Amino acid sequence: MNEGPDRERWLAALRSRIPQVSPEQAHARQRAGALLIDVRDDNERASGAPEDALGISRGFLELRIEQAEPDRDRELLLLCGSGQRSLLAAETLQRMGYARVASVTGGIAAWKAAGLAMTAGALDTDAAERYARQVRLPQVGEGGQARLAASRVVVIGAGGLGAPALLYLAAAGVGHITLVDDDRVERSNLHRQVVHADARVGLSKAESARMTLAALNPRVTVQTVVDRLGADNVEALVRGHDLVIDGADNFATRYLLAAATRRLGLPMIYAAIERFTGQVSVFDPRRDDSPCYRCLFPEPPSAADAPNCAEAGVLGVLPGTVGMLQATEAVKLLLGIGEPLVGRLLTYDALGMRFRELTLRRDPQCPGCGPGAGFAGYVDLERMCAAAG
Repeated sequence: MNEGPDRERWLAALRSRIPQVSPEQAHARQRAGALLIDVRDDNERASGAPEDALGISRGFLELRIEQAEPDRDRELLLLCGSGQRSLLAAETLQRMGYARVASVTGGIAAWKAAGLAMTAGALDTDAAERYARQVRLPQVGEGGQARLAASRVVVIGAGGLGAPALLYLAAAGVGHITLVDDDRVERSNLHRQVVHADARVGLSKAESARMTLAALNPRVTVQTVVDRLGADNVEALVRGHDLVIDGADNFATRYLLAAATRRLGLPMIYAAIERFTGQVSVFDPRRDDSPCYRCLFPEPPSAADAPNCAEAGVLGVLPGTVGMLQATEAVKLLLGIGEPLVGRLLTYDALGMRFRELTLRRDPQCPGCGPGAGFAGYVDLERMCAAAG
């Protein structure tokens, strides 16, 4: 039907129904508040796109446009490779009730020929394919994926919590991951620490995790630190990162992390697990309303009151759920989307399959962030935890 003369007649009829604007006119209207939508496919946009254009492939336009732009009265300008797909896209939006739509004549070729502003492609061909499903989200897009690639996250521990968090951070495309762990893989780890394998029993956990992440996503840089986090190195290990994921299994490490992240202004994504339950929260010193870890635990409990997994046991799948929640919070913070778990403690009961949210407010008497709080040094924090144990 649309071959040869029939196609030309069909396109001519479409042009008679769809308003068209030149690239120069589109650029001027965009600066005045119109939304420019690049309806080319992801791999086409990888080499560059008009500045500040929203990228939605034509095949997904109907699914995504209402979320990306719910205002049906806003002017929408559609651009493609040559000016034909944009006509079809504009017709689709007209049918959906968008009142002010137009197609950019000549497409991206005419836009470039006019010397109008372009942004360099955020994604190369491999990245465009690898992250295609994530980039389609309006809240992420190519710009968000580029932000993830430029992000630096430090994960403390490649154990039950760190393992799933590491896998999903790498899969999501977080560009630089620093992994701190001084332990070695044991066979008893494998039922829950899914970043390791049976053949790597006896190997450094940091190196074992690095091998898995490299196989999953070779685009990600994984820096390993085979050392125990302590008073003498905590600031050096977390400095220079965008956030910290707490995958520790002891209070001494968490108190050191809490103090260091507060002093350096870094978000700390906290989690803990025991038997069949877990909990997650975000402590963000950049926010005035955020409590800190010591608002939740002003002083370390005794070892009898807080046994570790080796002593109390843990359901193998539990840290997978909780660690993925940590990774979710990390990606949200890096992208600046959604509502992080600041001022909220999310608890999870695997046996009852229930989540419960508790409000966590700043404690005016908190020894970590209260008005009268003082910092006596990291060594004192280690001694305090040792005394509690």
